[in-house]
Amino acid sequence: MQNTAAVSQLSLFKAQEPPAVERCLPPECRHSRRAKPANTWAFRVELPMVREPQTDANGRAVAVRTPESIAAQCSDMAQSAQEAFVVFDLNSKNNVIDRRLVTLGILDASLVHPREVFRGALLNNAAAIILAHNHPSGDPTPSAEDVRITRQLIQAGQVLGIKVLDHVVIGRPSPDRVRAHCSFRETGLVEFQT
Repeated sequence: MQNTAAVSQLSLFKAQEPPAVERCLPPECRHSRRAKPANTWAFRVELPMVREPQTDANGRAVAVRTPESIAAQCSDMAQSAQEAFVVFDLNSKNNVIDRRLVTLGILDASLVHPREVFRGALLNNAAAIILAHNHPSGDPTPSAEDVRITRQLIQAGQVLGIKVLDHVVIGRPSPDRVRAHCSFRETGLVEFQT
């Protein structure tokens, strides 16, 4: 008997009362109004909608599979005077679902917290994410703080079941630099999930 009471406290609505969502639907979409016994309870289940990947001008899904493709997607950040931290939410085929600006920092720092990084990924049902941020100085060499926050985000992703595939620092080209970006995965600065 105690178990029945616990279930009734958790229920959303009585089965004989149509939920608010059902009352808003056109009549042809409503379920049968057949009365159910008063002692039964029903639960409403809301399933998330599938997020389609972003597409390019030719209608192909935008994929980010290499640090170069990530840097190309972030080329607008290279000239920024403020540090910007963005997250690419990816589906199971590594196609971009969304590109989100997580924080906009000051000249040489950006505050990043796992809560903000993964909030959008959870809402978008992302299978994986890729992190990227720019260095306004133009030098893409990662700082000790960049390495620390990347490790923290990888651990948070493991708990949530969302893989962190890479973290790319965006800089600007110069004569003394071969590349204008730096991939944490390529340099081996942190250990990513396989």
